[in-house]
Amino acid sequence: MPRLPSLFLLLFSVAASARAVPGETVILLHGLGRTHWSFYRVEQVLRADGYHVINLSYPSREQSIETLVNDFLGPLIAAQSSATRLHFVTHSMGGIILRCYLRNHRIPNLGKVVMLAPPNAGSELADFLKSSWLYRTVNGPAGQQLGTTGLPASLGPWPAGAGELGIIAGDVSLNPFFAATLSGPNDGKVTVESARLAGMQDFLIMHSSHTWLVWRSTVIAQIQTFLHSGHFTHPRIRPTPDPLRA
Repeated sequence: MPRLPSLFLLLFSVAASARAVPGETVILLHGLGRTHWSFYRVEQVLRADGYHVINLSYPSREQSIETLVNDFLGPLIAAQSSATRLHFVTHSMGGIILRCYLRNHRIPNLGKVVMLAPPNAGSELADFLKSSWLYRTVNGPAGQQLGTTGLPASLGPWPAGAGELGIIAGDVSLNPFFAATLSGPNDGKVTVESARLAGMQDFLIMHSSHTWLVWRSTVIAQIQTFLHSGHFTHPRIRPTPDPLRA
């Protein structure tokens, strides 16, 4: 596929102050049933910012999360031991895979981590669908681990000293049926509350659905901001006028 036009990259880039330090690497981890193409826009923007970006597909529907950690993520991280800083941007189950790795391993050069719509407390939708033959067939072993009593909820808080973590959750659902199975604001697959994780540095809610969160220019700009500064850009809230001072 040809490289994106420079104008397209300009629209998705931040100021020059957000340029990466030489030697910084970003690993992109897509979600369940996705491929590296789901992170295509993010990859192009971060490359333009000067990061070395690793964006690979992994067999998310064929293996358990633990196997994916051992056979895919572990070797990938080991190969980047010489990077000045190793950052991560994850979508959905990709964040759970990284958390599972950090349960038993330390990454000495770990920088910042941005998780998009991670089911950190498990997914109520997975609870509802896991007994379905179609769900089991389509999503494989890892899909069975994503319920509210499954692997995510057993991983504990974000490890102390594991780098700064920023989480972005969506609150727009494009599937009324899926949304009806979820309690509270959600992106059609993961609730806003489920995305939260104790120990995170910052949290942001964006008006987007689960799938399209990765493609939104506003979300990509927030990823850039967090990788550079360790925080998101939060919209300013105008104070409510005090009628007694009017």
